[in-house]
Amino acid sequence: MTQLPPTFGEALARHAAERPEQVAMRFDDRVTDYGTFDRHASQIANGLIAMGLNKGDRVAYVGKNSDWAVELALGSARAGMVLVPVIWRLAPAEVDGILADSGAGVLFVEPAFARDFAVDQVIVMDDSFPRWRDAQSDAPPPVSVTEDDVVLQLYTSGTTGAPKGVMLSHANGIRQRQKQIDGRVAWLLADPGDTTIIAMPYGHIGGVGVALGAVNSGQELIIHAEYEAGAVMDAIAAHRVRRLFLVPAAIDLMLQHPKAATTDFSSIETLSYGASPIPLPLLQQAVERIGCGFVQVYGMTETWGSIVALPPEDHLPGREHKMTAAGKALPGVELKILGEDGNELPPGEIGEVAIRSPNNTRGYWNKAEESAKALIGDGWLRTGDAGILDEEGYLYIQDRIKDMIITGAENVYPAEVESAIYGHPAVADVAVIGVPDPKWGEAVKAMVVLKPGATADQAAIITHARERIAGFKCPKSVEFIEALPRNPSGKILRRALREPFWAGHERRVN
Repeated sequence: MTQLPPTFGEALARHAAERPEQVAMRFDDRVTDYGTFDRHASQIANGLIAMGLNKGDRVAYVGKNSDWAVELALGSARAGMVLVPVIWRLAPAEVDGILADSGAGVLFVEPAFARDFAVDQVIVMDDSFPRWRDAQSDAPPPVSVTEDDVVLQLYTSGTTGAPKGVMLSHANGIRQRQKQIDGRVAWLLADPGDTTIIAMPYGHIGGVGVALGAVNSGQELIIHAEYEAGAVMDAIAAHRVRRLFLVPAAIDLMLQHPKAATTDFSSIETLSYGASPIPLPLLQQAVERIGCGFVQVYGMTETWGSIVALPPEDHLPGREHKMTAAGKALPGVELKILGEDGNELPPGEIGEVAIRSPNNTRGYWNKAEESAKALIGDGWLRTGDAGILDEEGYLYIQDRIKDMIITGAENVYPAEVESAIYGHPAVADVAVIGVPDPKWGEAVKAMVVLKPGATADQAAIITHARERIAGFKCPKSVEFIEALPRNPSGKILRRALREPFWAGHERRVN
């Protein structure tokens, strides 16, 4: 059985040797074959080294999806460096905080986001970028890279509001495909030459992770700067896309688009979706119109994305009782449910989901204490999600132990939103929760206690927050209450605040 190369740089080199003229990437009017892609990756690697960067150094990127951004990922990987793609939608202060925490030696930034940055070396990715790249040597860079070296550092919001840099190695991404090949999970596997689309934000594992996965499997990657339903449908029809990943909100936008009635979806074999479960009526509409196999995937940034999947056969009529499940463990993945004492619980009991997998993160950058809390030894990772395993091994997610909100596939932690709201002069106390939203899965809601005699309206609170954090993190609604419910030790009882909004729903997360 053919074994995959151990690093992404070697995977690219193999595909370049075996199929140099095959299209690797399409972006706007630029088309890049695998032979050229491989040469560009080496040139970027050597350019980074010429800047004085060394193996293990961080290379930051602020921008949307592009072929150049993907080349930067592979160039960094081949140099043994770590790409830090920053979500472009973040507020400037949040971007600056991530850049400072990462200690990036160089920042590549798209012109639309260029400004003064506290980074020693900044390269604006305008028309000068290819001139810089092509001026570098295309010889193999003099660096030894192994599968255990970190290749990505993706930032997720922390429970205290401080972002955490999740370190992911080559092995975390490479071995996932190998396990699926060995386990014959055909409905998630792509073959060399298959087309796929990247339209999810680059700073997420569903963006850059999908791009690296496409390189690992030798696919043709159709790159959209950001998601636009009509453009995605045009690409599906034009390039005969076989496999596609979208978040449920993006599927909904696609089906609502006028082009959905006439688009030829017949090439799609599997559409996988994640970040939030799909409402059953939307799923039924999608199955009827698109007519392919659907796969729900569950995972985290800390697991390089998918480690649990609900396969196509569990989306068929008569299997609706399984639709509330996240799915079953993929090959090479083990699941268990932990009680409050840390011991494993039997099937049917609710507790914290723990995962053992080759995909598990190496830990959080410069956060030893938080790494130790999540990585509990013997290869196990605590997820912070509350769930149940049934007798058949299906995982059902029930709640979030860490209170995280997922809105439109973006992770939002209450603590950072509350911190942004607290500074308003009229606010005495605040708690932020996730409430049901038919479009985005969950919406951010602020429960605010005003200071005695103070006045403020919803718009003022939201505007105050928007000046300090990214728009997607800001509350969509504000409710003013007299006091927040707390336990005897003073901890806010968020579940009690959420309960009225989730009454009648099968689960307390969407």
